[in-house]
Amino acid sequence: MTSTLIENVHVAPVAGPEIADGYVLITGDRIAALGPMAEAPAAPGATRIDGSGCLATPGLVNTHHHLYQWASQGLAQDATLFEWLVTLYPVWAAMDADVVAGAATAGLAHLALSGCTTSSDHHYLFPAGRGDLLAAEIEAARAVGLRFHPARGSMDRGRSQGGLPPDEVVERLDDILDATAEAVDAYHDPSFSSRLRVAVAPCSPFSVSAELMTRSAELARDKGVRLHTHLAETLDEEELCVRQTGLRPVAYMEKLGWLGTDVWVAHAVHLSDSDIGALAATGTGAAHCPTSNGRLGAGVARVSEMLRRGVNVGLGVDGSASAELTGLSGEMRQALLFQRARYGPAALTARQALELATLGGARNLGRDRELGTLEPGKLADLALWRTDGAFAAAVADPVCALVFATRQPPLARLLVGGQTVVEDDELRTVPHDAAGAAGVRAHRRLVRLAGELGHAVSAEVHP
Repeated sequence: MTSTLIENVHVAPVAGPEIADGYVLITGDRIAALGPMAEAPAAPGATRIDGSGCLATPGLVNTHHHLYQWASQGLAQDATLFEWLVTLYPVWAAMDADVVAGAATAGLAHLALSGCTTSSDHHYLFPAGRGDLLAAEIEAARAVGLRFHPARGSMDRGRSQGGLPPDEVVERLDDILDATAEAVDAYHDPSFSSRLRVAVAPCSPFSVSAELMTRSAELARDKGVRLHTHLAETLDEEELCVRQTGLRPVAYMEKLGWLGTDVWVAHAVHLSDSDIGALAATGTGAAHCPTSNGRLGAGVARVSEMLRRGVNVGLGVDGSASAELTGLSGEMRQALLFQRARYGPAALTARQALELATLGGARNLGRDRELGTLEPGKLADLALWRTDGAFAAAVADPVCALVFATRQPPLARLLVGGQTVVEDDELRTVPHDAAGAAGVRAHRRLVRLAGELGHAVSAEVHP
């Protein structure tokens, strides 16, 4: 079994006290030991990494994304969520497996370069006859080298049934359930070291029938996988939900059996006090996506209050088309600043922001036994940030230098299961420039395919 010893590094394990001059010993794909450098083992034969001037943290965990949207960035720039969706649904209807493969490669590579070792992806749009879109993004994740949690999404409620999406982009309920069951059976790996787990993820209350929500929950619980959906992102959503169901979004989800320790929801911006209490009481997690919420003008989630009342919160970059070029490390800063702008300077600390991005994310994905902290026995998913640069070295606290920085500190090393994915800000799994080029090709292909369907791509809003 191979071993790696990281030496002379500031360790921020998230669980337990920080170690100013420490070591981390990795054996195989697990953390074997960590502690003060004075107590480091001899570790004969181990590969040695000099961590001088670096901060070691758990790898960051992304709990909400739409990777296909890498191909449609920069569109509907000044739109509300509903305007943005109405503008982009016809464009997304043109995507095929080649678009998804290129977009996912670029999106996951970009995440890796921002310190992310595990990412979920909520893919809910499956145009007929366009190839195996789920398989395309799974293969991209394997190539980039990240742990991947694809959430097989769905929509069955088009405009003719009071939903928001056009009818041509929704699927039949039975087809959705069959395809979702097949995806879980084909790909879900529940093992401790798993790099691939599948969740069940109907899109949102305004695009999904009550029957699909309830039957999806039954399917997920029968197969022992997690549940994910969008919830309480905008006031438009709340008004539509009340008008159509008589209930606010959280109460509606509770009625459908969609609150629980196996559920995490995206956004959770517009929550009442009782909503927060319901999430806390049921163990339902939330994925906070501050950049996307800001970009779409959705509002600021009550994260600091959610944490105070016991709700688990992780971070997500959300779809690239509503959070252009957003890396996961930057979402720590955004979360911190948004909470302080709303509640004051003590609302969220740098270390709390780091915990959201690591342990909070691992809990959302049901993987806090394996991921989210640096502890012996956990998987060796680790980010090594260089905080001794010409400017960053002036910051006394390396965690502050990471979280408060407008520019991410250089990523000296990113390890997934002890294997190098990024070194010195360069990908080591797929060719660095090729990953970016794949995203450009995906964009150009989507623009062409959308044009062939009669939907010209424009940065303007066309609600």
